[in-house]
Amino acid sequence: MTRTIQPISSIHGTLRLPGDKSISHRYAMLAALAEGPTVIRNYSTGADCASTLGCLRGLGVAIEHSGACVTVEGVGLTGLQVPSGALDAGNSGSTIRMLSGILAGQSFKTTIGGDESLSRRPMHRIITPLAEMGARIEARDGGVPPLTIQGKALRPLSYDLPVPSAQVKTAVLFAGLFAEGQTSVREPLATRNHSEIALREFGATVAVDGPEVRVQGRPRLRGLELQVPGDLSSSSFFLAAGLLLPGSDLTMEGVGLNPTRTALLEVLHDMGADVEVLTSNAEYGEPVGDLRVRGRTGAGPVLEGGVIQGETTAGVIDEIPILAVLGAASRQGLEIRDAAELRVKESDRIATVAENLKRMGVRVEVRDDGMAIPGRQAFQPAEVDSFGDHRIAMAFTIAALAAQGPCQINAAEAASVSFPEFYQLLESVPRS
Repeated sequence: MTRTIQPISSIHGTLRLPGDKSISHRYAMLAALAEGPTVIRNYSTGADCASTLGCLRGLGVAIEHSGACVTVEGVGLTGLQVPSGALDAGNSGSTIRMLSGILAGQSFKTTIGGDESLSRRPMHRIITPLAEMGARIEARDGGVPPLTIQGKALRPLSYDLPVPSAQVKTAVLFAGLFAEGQTSVREPLATRNHSEIALREFGATVAVDGPEVRVQGRPRLRGLELQVPGDLSSSSFFLAAGLLLPGSDLTMEGVGLNPTRTALLEVLHDMGADVEVLTSNAEYGEPVGDLRVRGRTGAGPVLEGGVIQGETTAGVIDEIPILAVLGAASRQGLEIRDAAELRVKESDRIATVAENLKRMGVRVEVRDDGMAIPGRQAFQPAEVDSFGDHRIAMAFTIAALAAQGPCQINAAEAASVSFPEFYQLLESVPRS
C-alpha cells in the first residue's frame, strides 16, 4: 500500500500510545507459565506481539484477546503441550529468541520459524547458551530459522553475553526457570531489564548484582492483573514530529520510562531537544510518566546534532532511523557509529535509511557500522520505500511531514508490525 503524506506546519494536543512491545511479549510468555489467569491491559496491538500469542496458543495455552486486553490462562511450568505443527513467529525476532528459552526446557520437540525476513536473521546468539544448558537445536545453514528445538532437562548456566542483547539475556533467564538451581547472565553493557522486573512480579526469585542477573529455577509463578505502559520507542516518531515542526506542542500520557530504555531521551536532550517528563510513577515495577515535546519557536535548525556511539548506540539501536531523520535537520548533523547490528534487523537499516535519505535529497555518507549525515538539510518531495520494515516506514512518514512537498511511502502497511494505529493516531493529532 502506498500512502501520500502531505507536509504540515505543526502538531498539538494530547495522546496515548499503544502498549510497550517489549513488555507485552514478556508478560504474555510468563503469564503462560504462571498458575491461574493473567489479565494484561494495554497489550501491544502490533503484529509481533500477536505472533507471540499465536505461538502460545499453539502450545496449548488458552488466550482471550479483545482489543488491547488479553487474558492468558496459565498452565504452569510443566503444562505446555506438544504443538500440532510448526510455530509461526511471523516477523518477530523477540518472539523466536525469547520463546526459544522456554521451548528449550520442554520435554518435546518444537519447530519455530517465521516470515522471509525473520528467516534471514541469525540465531547463533541464543543457540549457543541454550545448547550449553542441554537443549539440542537445529537451524538452517548460517544459523537462521526455522529452529527445531528438542527440549531437555536443563542444567543451570553461568553465561557471559558476548554482545549486549536483552533478547538473548531473556532467553537464558527463561530457560533457567526450568533448570534445578541458579542460572546467571553477565552483560558487557546494561540492556533493558523488563524481564527481571516481570519475573519478580510473577513470583520468581531474581537477584541483580551489577552486570550479573541471577534467577532461581523451578519457581511457582502466579497469575496477575497487569497494565502495559505506553511504548517509549513508538513515542520517538511523535517526539521527532514535534521537534521537526516549528511551534508544535504535544503531550503523550502514560509512557514507559524504564531507565534502561530512556537513552533516547538522553540523546535528544544532548541534541538540544525541548522534551520534558511531566509526571512519573511506578506501575507493576515499571516507571511510567507523561512526556511533553515542543518545537522551536524561531528560525534555524531544530537541534544541535552530534555523535552517537558505543553504549549510547546500543541504547537507541531501534530509534536510529528516526534519529537519522532528525540529524539531517540539525545544526551540526549527526554521526552514527558502532551500529553494525542495524545490518541484520528487519531490513539492513543502514542501507535503507541511507537510500531513503538520498531519495529525499539528503546527503549521507554510509559506513560499515553507521553513517554520517551533514546538518542543515531540507527534505525534498520524493517516493520512498519501507522495504518491509516498520521503523523505516514510520521514520520516513515523519520526514515527509517536514518535506517541501507531498511524498509517497511505498509499502506503508509495514508499520502495522509494531504500531497498527500509527497512521490513524498521527492523523488524529490536531495540526496546522
